[in-house]
Amino acid sequence: MGTAFAVLLVFVGCCSNVVFLELLVREFPGCGNIVTFAQFVFIALEGFIFEAKCGRKKPAIPVSNYVIMVTMFFTVSVINNYALNFNIAMPLHMIFRSPVSHSFLLFDNFILIYKYLSIVLVSTGIFICTIMSAKQVVSTLQKEGFYAFMHWLIGIAMLTFALLMSARMGIFQETLYKQYGKHSKEALFYNHCLPLPGFLLLSTNIYNHCILFSQSTPVVVPVVGVTMPIMWLYLLINVITQYVCIRGVFILTTECTSLTVTLVVTLRKFLSLIFSILYFQNPFTAWHWVGTAVVFVGTLLYTEVWSSVRAALRGDKEKKAE
Repeated sequence: MGTAFAVLLVFVGCCSNVVFLELLVREFPGCGNIVTFAQFVFIALEGFIFEAKCGRKKPAIPVSNYVIMVTMFFTVSVINNYALNFNIAMPLHMIFRSPVSHSFLLFDNFILIYKYLSIVLVSTGIFICTIMSAKQVVSTLQKEGFYAFMHWLIGIAMLTFALLMSARMGIFQETLYKQYGKHSKEALFYNHCLPLPGFLLLSTNIYNHCILFSQSTPVVVPVVGVTMPIMWLYLLINVITQYVCIRGVFILTTECTSLTVTLVVTLRKFLSLIFSILYFQNPFTAWHWVGTAVVFVGTLLYTEVWSSVRAALRGDKEKKAE
């Protein structure tokens, strides 16, 4: 029951979160900072009350180690959201972020041949989608000029850097878990609490978007009957669904194997991608589909799902033989 509930949280929370993020970004492409800040505040507040017991509970992992992890986590989160300012379409944004949890192999020891192949497939898929998107950007240069293309290239460079930084963070996090034990909920709290002072560097951007959000069209919130600007409503739902998504993944990590977690998260990202393309009518050519398929095949290959399937089939054959 716990596993089914966690899977439901992941699909409902994560998929709806992507929808409301795109609604926000379509209206204000530069709103990534205020979205990230709101998510961090909400999750940090919840963690301070229920995980840190209002500061009375000492962390199992030294705070000095969390400072290093938080620096990388904050950098990745801000850069990923800020990249949306640079003409990056949401489907391409999701494709870049889909193999993050597995790309640490770029820094780790390659052991098996299919690990090499998985990296090649993921890299190839991202390359195909990037090139196809580049062609679409080039087609708009006739109207917007060469500056638009350079603007887009900066966004691609930011996503690439965030991908590699996230990979390095994954290695560091695994090292800490091996040394001090797995404390996922504690890490979730400190990863969102410690970076909050860093948002002072982005305060001007956040304040400007607060004003823009407040000037958006007012709507009546169903059930409660309260009137509020629609962008604030979108942000509120985005923050809540982000929390639901993270909680679902956390429950999955305690209930299931890492393979199951990876498969669920990968499928969720694929469905989010499909919905974004169809509902928001994002441009997506046949080559984009090819690149997307290659990315997900490479991701599944890394999770050793094929080995698990073969092992299950061998087990069935042995049972029949007996």
